Amino acid sequence: MNSEKTSGYININSASIYYEFINFHLLHNNKPVLVFLHEGLGSCAQWKDFPYILSKELNMPVFMYDRYGYGKSEKISEPRKLSYLEEEALDWLPKIFTCLNLNKYKKVMIGHSDGGSIALIYPSVFPDNVVGIITEAAHVYNEEKAYGSLLSIVDNFNHGNLKQKLKKYHGNNTETMFNSWAEMWLSDNFRQWNIEHYLANIKCPVLAIQGQDDEFATFKQLDSIKNGINNLCELLFIENCKHIPHQQAQNIVKKEMINFISGL
Repeated sequence: MNSEKTSGYININSASIYYEFINFHLLHNNKPVLVFLHEGLGSCAQWKDFPYILSKELNMPVFMYDRYGYGKSEKISEPRKLSYLEEEALDWLPKIFTCLNLNKYKKVMIGHSDGGSIALIYPSVFPDNVVGIITEAAHVYNEEKAYGSLLSIVDNFNHGNLKQKLKKYHGNNTETMFNSWAEMWLSDNFRQWNIEHYLANIKCPVLAIQGQDDEFATFKQLDSIKNGINNLCELLFIENCKHIPHQQAQNIVKKEMINFISGL
């Protein structure tokens, strides 16, 4: 099967949002659509070829989008709120699904880091047609371990090569995207951020993945997800892997994701 990409823009909350489908023609074969939700400094393009691989292996369509302020979407023009991930899951994402007529299709939510948090929040409030959730390096609360790593990332952005790397994907969005994200995560208010209360309302199976060497979190995140969900929840804690399992341990992650989705 050759992978085909279609893309476009929609207007959500008065902002232009970029989206992509991979193998859109498969959307009507009664199989779930794989919804990819990118990380806190991510975009559609930063998933690289991983969505294509899963689409091909599973013969399922993929949907993904650049969140407001990211990638090819419109530049963010206001400060982030403490609840920005919840707003993404409970306001922006439902409007995107409605605009693109995706509500009627079964979905598997696949989220990385910030996207993993969104992938947990959305189905807890909108469970209809969500048949599975996969998270990679999701946060359910803010661990102290993240603080030092965030300071290193800010230093790399200001004095190293990170800004140039991100510009490849985010263009003119780069500085506002990065600064609004970093300032929120480093703020005193965000130390108290917590979404564990959403977990008990999740109705579908979950696969939660994390690298043992994740720079931002410990096994406590997986433990909290497992204990908070009143449903089937599989954990995958990967040795010699940091914050991006689908790149740093791609073969393991691909196999486990395919097995999990096939089992749904």
